Amino acid sequence: MENIRERLDNKNWAAITEDLHQQGYTIVKNVLDKTTCEELIAAYNADGTYRKTISMERYRFGMGEYKYFQYPLPDLITDIREAVYAKIAPVANTWMSALNIATRFPPTHKEMTRLCHDNGQTKPTILILKYGAGGFNTLHQDLYGDIYFPMQLVLFLNEPEEDYTGGEFVLTEQIPRAQSKANVLKPRRGDMLLFTTNFRPVKGTKGYYRVNMKHGVSPLHSGQRHTLGIIFHDAQS
Repeated sequence: MENIRERLDNKNWAAITEDLHQQGYTIVKNVLDKTTCEELIAAYNADGTYRKTISMERYRFGMGEYKYFQYPLPDLITDIREAVYAKIAPVANTWMSALNIATRFPPTHKEMTRLCHDNGQTKPTILILKYGAGGFNTLHQDLYGDIYFPMQLVLFLNEPEEDYTGGEFVLTEQIPRAQSKANVLKPRRGDMLLFTTNFRPVKGTKGYYRVNMKHGVSPLHSGQRHTLGIIFHDAQS
């Protein structure tokens, strides 16, 4: 496939930014080709690539398994992480300003990583997830420490309705003094979902207010589902 940084740079970032501001998530089509998706899935059992394997059932996170990558990350993942971060850091800073939060994020991911490491967060949080029939992921937020970036991404490595059924991505919004709203999404193989890690600002009649968000995966009915999760902050050591 073409250079991943060029491929990402050619996406419509004005529309992506508008989606993030308006709804807290956006699906970016055709970021990875089929071959790259298959290679990532095939590497799930590779030696020396991952630092930790988590059984979701053991921790009551759901049913399935995921593995955390170790540093150094594969070049593809580093390129995606750095390229996307640079595009959305201004969005994150706009959100902080709207909500009168003093936090500001640096313009490059290398600086974001340095900020995490200076605060004792040195473990990479990139993970690949695998679900089989009956597998699911409970609603959660991927924070990992005091330093966290308010957006993350998931790359979908299987084709829905061909490789698996069920297994929708669920994103909930807790609006103050109102019932929760659920967004149910089914991106296709190679698509990238950018979404809110923790909260986003929503404009009301008296200015902006904070809407908390969580994400998870509904139960699979059949097949296997793999995703690659890229989080922009590191975890505590």
